[in-house]
Amino acid sequence: MSKEQQSAQMRDGQGFVAALDQSGGSTPKALALYGVTEDAYSSEAEMFDLMHAMRARIASAPEFTGDKVIGAILFEMTMDRQIAGKPSATYLWEDRGVVPFLKVDKGLADEVDGVRLMKPMPDLDALLKRANAAGIFGTKMRSVIDAASASGIAANVAQQFEVGRQILSHGLMPIIEPEVTISIADKAEAEDILLAAITQQLDALPEGQEIMLKLTLPEKANHYKSLVDHPKVMRVVALSGGYSREEANRRLSENAGMIASFSRALTEGLSAQQSDDAFNAAIGDTINEIRDASIAG
Repeated sequence: MSKEQQSAQMRDGQGFVAALDQSGGSTPKALALYGVTEDAYSSEAEMFDLMHAMRARIASAPEFTGDKVIGAILFEMTMDRQIAGKPSATYLWEDRGVVPFLKVDKGLADEVDGVRLMKPMPDLDALLKRANAAGIFGTKMRSVIDAASASGIAANVAQQFEVGRQILSHGLMPIIEPEVTISIADKAEAEDILLAAITQQLDALPEGQEIMLKLTLPEKANHYKSLVDHPKVMRVVALSGGYSREEANRRLSENAGMIASFSRALTEGLSAQQSDDAFNAAIGDTINEIRDASIAG
């Protein structure tokens, strides 16, 4: 498994990153949207079995290949399972040509100073060792910005980069994700503060180190273009954040160099009740739409 090949694909690939990393908290909602209601399972184990089946169905769809889906972010339990008889990360890279990432955060702390930081991750080093052994290329971790608070956003971004340096020390590529909530009244102002905070942290990274960024689609087109072009940024990907797929794709197409990393917008319109042909047609159309929006800029 060539890290050089994977790096080249993540840097230059003409496609997007699929987010298949719904956690325990968001899984019931994701399954419900997929047509699997809570009366279909009686334990958390059964719930995760059903979620894995959905992810495996997406990952094995004919259009889910590296020329369109350049990477995929996995939930820890997905990394530990198999797709088509192979470990999930191995299957993604060897069979689909898709670069595997792992969600590593343990969820959000309560809001303080307009932001929700990541909960502590005391077992992160052990998880990163497992990720390396499983053939994972990089990681993703999410924190949230709920207000244009300069001190809160600075703390949020500082935490992201601190953990990012720990991930880099294991030879993995961190996707840093300080999500700006799309419904806040001061979203544009928060994005101005966020751009400055990220730029400051990037400039402080040692020469030769680089990270990826996952950011909310901004109010102002090309707001993050300086990050797209920054020598210490491998790629900037965008989260859908609750926008419909149509709205997310529209906004994405206005931001040159940003590519999608959608979760809910990727699975919109999919159903457990669909035949394989209908499912594959639906996910195929979605993949092509998101890819087109990703390369439009």
